[in-house]
Amino acid sequence: MRRPRILLTGAAGQVGYELAGLLPAHGDVVATDRAALDLARPDAIVAAMREVRPDLVVNAGAYTAVDAAERDRATAFAVNARAPQILADEVKRSGALLIHYSTDYVFDGSATSPYDEDAPAAPLNVYGQSKLDGERAIVASDARALILRTSWVYGLRGKNFLLTIRRLAAERDELKIVADQAGTPNWARTLAIATADLVARGLPYLDERTGLYHFSSTGATTWHGFAAAIIGDARTPKVTPITTAEYPTPARRPMYGVLATARFRAAFDYDLPPWRDALAACLASGTQPAATN
Repeated sequence: MRRPRILLTGAAGQVGYELAGLLPAHGDVVATDRAALDLARPDAIVAAMREVRPDLVVNAGAYTAVDAAERDRATAFAVNARAPQILADEVKRSGALLIHYSTDYVFDGSATSPYDEDAPAAPLNVYGQSKLDGERAIVASDARALILRTSWVYGLRGKNFLLTIRRLAAERDELKIVADQAGTPNWARTLAIATADLVARGLPYLDERTGLYHFSSTGATTWHGFAAAIIGDARTPKVTPITTAEYPTPARRPMYGVLATARFRAAFDYDLPPWRDALAACLASGTQPAATN
């Protein structure tokens, strides 16, 4: 069977970096970072799609700076909404398949139990709205696509909550961390391994299961709980709970963003690990990407 040709965007990002190490086991990969493919440039996307002629596009590129998006709305929407629309249109034109990642921030956080895929979306910030618009553009294109919503992505490289906590822990005796926002941390490598496993099953398999899925580790915590788990048994720093009101940010965050994953489990017979297990594996790992099989 011919190996699929795979175009990977966002290969320098948290999930994309891991995918760049894993996907070559399952196809001929053209991995692009922002320097090679700027998702804010529609003409560059079209040119890349028509040059590479992929069978599968894995769109791991995104504008993820939630607070910065409030003042850089144009770029956020260009990368998170317009770029997925163009990728989907090109995928539809060529007959390829698209895997695209989205976020729990499409929800307003007013729920008290995990969100399923049919829950009404109502983003509180520019980032969430731009990601929702990207989802809707893919659906409207009628392209063959899997949209995978996840949350609280972290790893040992890039910019993320885990690395921020580690840096601050080395500088301070006390960390004041928001304790009234709930969600599920997701290690970038866990997400990449699961994605690669799906790709390994073949494009016909994926084509039979296109649609929107919640794609997340299990369990839930708060930012305070996540920080405490990162610090572990160390005597310092002290991790002190505070409220959202005590830590104002330019972008409003949902107070609750836990995702129900039953649809994904039923479709793919696959469970991502509990978030605490994934965190322990992350903390014991290195910064090199997961090796290909």
